[in-house]
Amino acid sequence: MPKNNPEIEALMQKYKQKIGKELNISPQPAAKNIVSREYVQFRKEYVPKRLSYYEKACNFSGNILKLGPGKEKSQEMQEAINTAHLETTPVGVISFAVLAPIVTILLGSLISFMIFQSMFFIFFFLIVGLILIFPLMKMPFFIANNWRMKASNQMVLCIFYVVTFMRHTSNIEHALNFAADHLAPPLSLDLKKVLWDVETQRYDSVKESLDSYLETWRSYNKEFIEAFHLIESSLYEPSETRRLELLDKSLDVILSETYEKMLHYAHNLKSPITMLHMLGVILPILGLVILPLVVNFLGEVRWYHIATLYNVALPIGVYFLGKSILSKRPTGYGDTDIAESNPELKKYRNIVIKFAGQEISINPVIVSIVIAAVFFLIGISPILMNLFNMGDIGFGAVDESTSCGQKFCMLDYRQSSTDPGHMIGPYGIGAAVLSLFIVAG
Repeated sequence: MPKNNPEIEALMQKYKQKIGKELNISPQPAAKNIVSREYVQFRKEYVPKRLSYYEKACNFSGNILKLGPGKEKSQEMQEAINTAHLETTPVGVISFAVLAPIVTILLGSLISFMIFQSMFFIFFFLIVGLILIFPLMKMPFFIANNWRMKASNQMVLCIFYVVTFMRHTSNIEHALNFAADHLAPPLSLDLKKVLWDVETQRYDSVKESLDSYLETWRSYNKEFIEAFHLIESSLYEPSETRRLELLDKSLDVILSETYEKMLHYAHNLKSPITMLHMLGVILPILGLVILPLVVNFLGEVRWYHIATLYNVALPIGVYFLGKSILSKRPTGYGDTDIAESNPELKKYRNIVIKFAGQEISINPVIVSIVIAAVFFLIGISPILMNLFNMGDIGFGAVDESTSCGQKFCMLDYRQSSTDPGHMIGPYGIGAAVLSLFIVAG
């Protein structure tokens, strides 16, 4: 982008001020170099991004195995990597998708067999490792889709900001800068990159840079492209009335198309929600009936087998099913974190306690972990009491048949009928009440 001579700029500014004084016009502030400021801000917020654990794992795996997809798949994956702004390659992604399951199978099977001496966990980790291959291969697409979802949620707001600015100033460059200043990442970073590409002379004009960026959304959000094309066409309208009509039309296009997409999504939501309800609600309830039958007919089944399936495998499956349903949700709302725009509010993300005239900031995560740990210890206290031989607590009438010598026992550990000398339990009402603290925590 060509730069003006500083001497000429200074001379022009001098005569503008002189003419302004003669015509009694208040001096206007010099126009700020938007693109240069956006370039510095973009370099600060966007370029020096630290490698995530996933990116490091992919790069490490790529140096070991060097497995890559086919030519077509590689191109699609590279596009997803570029969209998600990941600092890795398709070779690293495929290598990690193969190496991670192998490590999971070997380590999981070895450690679990050493602890439980059970073939169940060997088959469990074998199945888990084989299942992991497919989502890990699709991980860049998931991350890219998540990036698009976050950005697409801000598109209605983006068009609104651009139209609001251009209603009084017909300048697309200033309008993009205005929208980037008032939007949160990730869409704000994309708009800054549009301006940065012009500053670095990758494109000759803002229109070329913007059109190139809009092409990345053609397969996902056509109404966003149509709205921006209407905004661009308003720049060439000589009539002020016609120009404002095109700007209003751009807002109508993205709002009406978003409404139509949301209607179709809501209509097609019945079957996925039914499946999610069956897996997440009905199946655990049925387990309360099925599990006693499983224990009766299969004597080798242990509590940790059932806990692994119901407390680990099932919640993870329900979580990914819910994420897959939400990933198909069309654009709609655009939430804004006011703490990002107002640094003075950032401290209220933590719990602020005033003590001795000072404000002590405590991370809510730490408070949650402490409370959960206390509740968990209370919940497993019946097991700990038996482990340290602290004795049982009884109440009610005298009953020699119970472990505590009274009718009601807090812990109520009993001798196993199949394995004499082995204590099983607890079966006491006190232990049952205390175990609720685990769920509450």
